[in-house]
Amino acid sequence: MRLTILGGGGFRVPLVYGALLADRAEGRVGEVVLHDLDAGRLHAVSRVLAEQAAEHPGAPRVTTTTDLDEALRGADFVFSAIRVGGLQGRADDERVALAEGVLGQETVGAGGIAYGLRTVPVATDIARRVARLAPDAWVINFTNPAGLVTEAMSRYLGDRVIGICDSPVGLGRRVARVLGVAPGDAFVDYVGLNHLGWVRGLRVAGRDELPRLLADPALLGSFEEGRLFGPDWLRSLGAIPNEYLHYYYFNRETVRAYQQAELTRGAFLRDQQARFYARAGHPDVSALAAWDRTRAEREATYMSENRETAGAGEREEEDLSGGYEKVALALMRAVARDTRTTLVLNVRNQGTLPSLDADAVIEVPCLVDANGAHPLATAPLPAHATGLVSSVKAVEREVLAAAESGSRATALKAFALHPLVDSVTVARRLTDGYLAVHPGLAYLK
Repeated sequence: MRLTILGGGGFRVPLVYGALLADRAEGRVGEVVLHDLDAGRLHAVSRVLAEQAAEHPGAPRVTTTTDLDEALRGADFVFSAIRVGGLQGRADDERVALAEGVLGQETVGAGGIAYGLRTVPVATDIARRVARLAPDAWVINFTNPAGLVTEAMSRYLGDRVIGICDSPVGLGRRVARVLGVAPGDAFVDYVGLNHLGWVRGLRVAGRDELPRLLADPALLGSFEEGRLFGPDWLRSLGAIPNEYLHYYYFNRETVRAYQQAELTRGAFLRDQQARFYARAGHPDVSALAAWDRTRAEREATYMSENRETAGAGEREEEDLSGGYEKVALALMRAVARDTRTTLVLNVRNQGTLPSLDADAVIEVPCLVDANGAHPLATAPLPAHATGLVSSVKAVEREVLAAAESGSRATALKAFALHPLVDSVTVARRLTDGYLAVHPGLAYLK
């Protein structure tokens, strides 16, 4: 089985390869093709993978290429993890937004819109090429903003593109852990959009254990989301929100913390990864050791401004190991081997949430088999969550329309309608600011 990784020079690729090395079952991936536009990054990451493979006889063979069509031909699975504009683009997204007093996070608010506007045209071109060159391939999308990009690609690939994210996995794991439940024994009732969802139940043998957690303030305050949001707010919601909802529920505090930070998250990662790639490409350096050290620092500082604002403290050791690579592997196993499993994924709605149309990509538990991912029936969201989901989905649709039409006015509308942008005047300045710093947005007229 052949897996093509787009963004193959990306920092997190060794996580995916590490998951493949642990898979010894029949029908596993035997060849990995790394595609990236940056040959230097490909070289550095391939050195990390070679060190990983050295301890695993029979490891998947790795090849690299900067030719997209070559990478796609013959692929059984295509894993998309590209970053249009690189980390400098992410840093610029944050800087432009924060100068206007609004959030610049890469998937939420103004930053997410700017990132989407320059990513969607590239993602749709990839989708068209996959449809032409590898029509039987399944595309697993991790490119952010994951829900928006998955929806853009689904217009050309239908249900053969599936979005993944590690946030729901981590949240479900933490809720299960604090309740003393093995994650594999629990069904997590998680519903929403990517980075905009809520755990509404945790069922074990048919019994919902979440009310037990919500009724115990001490237990609620003992894990990351409890410290981040506060037990009282979680009890008011009657659910456990995805950590990214902190940007909505505590927006003023978060924007202030980001404005006061010495470096934004994008700028921190830009500088950190520049050091890593410089070291990992050197023949006298262990690329794997350099990667391990960099990853540990990266994971420990994840959402640090939010945790500092809430007084949530350091991340727990169990939450420093990522998780999206395990979702990707479980998804590939289920499809390739027709072994049914349930995963929280980004898929087309198909009537699951009555407030959204059939083609809207949502993030919900899905039954996965050889025919793909099928969203499971779920109870409607409460009114407050439905309103927020509908509002953000409407913004995503404006981003898709702007990317398709090249309309600057439609892009401005996307900024102005987002719940975290409080003025049309600010939206105009954001549009001007992003057009000034991103050459990739020159298509907007």
